[in-house]
Amino acid sequence: MAENESRKWIILVATIWIQAFTGTNFDFSAYSSELKAVLGISQVQLNYLATASDLGKALGWSSGLALMYMPLWSVMFVAAFMGLVGYGMQWLVILDLLSLPYFVVFFLCLLAGCSITWFNTVCFVLCIKNFPSNRPLALALTVSFNGVSAALYNLPAISLNPSSTHIYLLLNAFIPLITSIASLVPILRQSPVNPLPSNGIKQEQLIFVVLNFLALITGMYLLFVHSPDSSTARVIFAGAILLLVLPLGIPGIIYARDWFQHKLFSSFALQGSGFLLVDADDLDFHKEFLSRENSQINVTSYAVNGDGPTLTLSLTRIIGTGGDSEQACCGKIIEKDQLFMLGEEHKAGMLVKRLDFWLYYLAYFCGGTIGLVYSNNLGQIAQSLGHSSMTSTLITLYSSFSFFGRLLSAAPDFIRLKFYFARTGWLAIALVPTPIAFFLVAASGNEVALQAGTALIGLSSGFIFAAAVSITSELFGPNSVGVNHNILITNIPIGSLVYGFLAALIYDNNAAAGKATSSLIQMMTDTAVCMGRKCYFSTFIWWGCLALLGLVSSVLLFLRTRPAYERFEQNRRTNLLA
Repeated sequence: MAENESRKWIILVATIWIQAFTGTNFDFSAYSSELKAVLGISQVQLNYLATASDLGKALGWSSGLALMYMPLWSVMFVAAFMGLVGYGMQWLVILDLLSLPYFVVFFLCLLAGCSITWFNTVCFVLCIKNFPSNRPLALALTVSFNGVSAALYNLPAISLNPSSTHIYLLLNAFIPLITSIASLVPILRQSPVNPLPSNGIKQEQLIFVVLNFLALITGMYLLFVHSPDSSTARVIFAGAILLLVLPLGIPGIIYARDWFQHKLFSSFALQGSGFLLVDADDLDFHKEFLSRENSQINVTSYAVNGDGPTLTLSLTRIIGTGGDSEQACCGKIIEKDQLFMLGEEHKAGMLVKRLDFWLYYLAYFCGGTIGLVYSNNLGQIAQSLGHSSMTSTLITLYSSFSFFGRLLSAAPDFIRLKFYFARTGWLAIALVPTPIAFFLVAASGNEVALQAGTALIGLSSGFIFAAAVSITSELFGPNSVGVNHNILITNIPIGSLVYGFLAALIYDNNAAAGKATSSLIQMMTDTAVCMGRKCYFSTFIWWGCLALLGLVSSVLLFLRTRPAYERFEQNRRTNLLA
């Protein structure tokens, strides 16, 4: 039993490694300027390459299809070889060792982006299979490490060749393959997971608290400990690897925990911690409780099918006739087709008819996605503002704060007993820094403003990326989360194309204007480079306004879903006390 327990924690550590070293899309801005110069393409064409990488994420369904016919370890290695080919051939192109037409490079970017989603699928399956009782905690922890990839890759890049940017492509090609080899043995030695007693679930949750603390230390280390010197960077990278290996001590804790569990848990209670997103038993109780609220609810149908009882509820709300017209109008917007119960399963057809989904879609589209596009353009942004030497620093800053944002997405679960707030409310709060950051960078292009804005955008987008799976599960049903979340993230390639095209168009227009006046322009081979604040000023204003639109959308989503969250939490606590 203890051996099986230790194996699943080793698998969790292996999953952390996979996530930490496969977020290769986050360092695109490190080599994008050099790739643009070698290919002799415009900023608009470069944006299409970034979009191709993001478009690969929309093909994530293919990994699920592959799992129906292939073992998990083989899916992992297919992902590794897709990245090897996608990034490896781009590296050869930058070195002028291989000449490829633009459409082939576009396909290579698409292939590289697809490899990331295949790795993510492997990690999701490992977490769900090995931690069924604490699935949300396992997913939140491992997904967080995907955001720190760029900061990790920055260290070996400086160690090998601090003056070269194409080294990132070489690292992107081989490190995920090496990580897959290192993770192979734990994956092959998976053992069946036995159901845990309630006490075992609480012990497991405590270990996740420790692991989150270690993750926080890792993020702080990568953010504050850095050096442009090659030899020092090697030492720092070795320290980062040590921090990633440190959780392997967890199996030892598993063997020893029986010795001190009574003393420890007598002073550390985790009853009703609320780590589970939407527990099936809680939902059943929730539905039964609602059926008794005859003053508010009319039960229209109750049917039993193969999946269990299905309760169809229609809510009759009493809206006062008094008040002014503005309040009545706002009330209609908030009340119309309002979600009444968390965890109700939504098929794709039902999902796209819900106003709540489109508010959620717009909030993600104008929040997390716009932050991702900003990170893709960091290389050109730093170059245009005369801070090219800061590119690697900005990438590390964005990556580290994205990591912190992802870790913070689990905070609502840890503080649930002391302070409960709807997860859609946390989403709205997480969107606040994004417009502030864009207007700050637009107002001042100095180093401090650029670093502060990058940190805020990374923090905000990281929280949104990590919290999205939980929110999708809660609002539209845990059993349909796979399909529904894939529908949600179609906004990523769309946003990458639209936002990136807007930025690239403004950039190229300013570059052309500068060329005509013999200012604001440098020539790198056949590629025009725009210099000055005006290159991205209008883009930052547009992005800031769109981020405000996303914030408004998230606030409306919160107001519409808050009653459902409060009702669910009240009923959950009542159930615990019963």
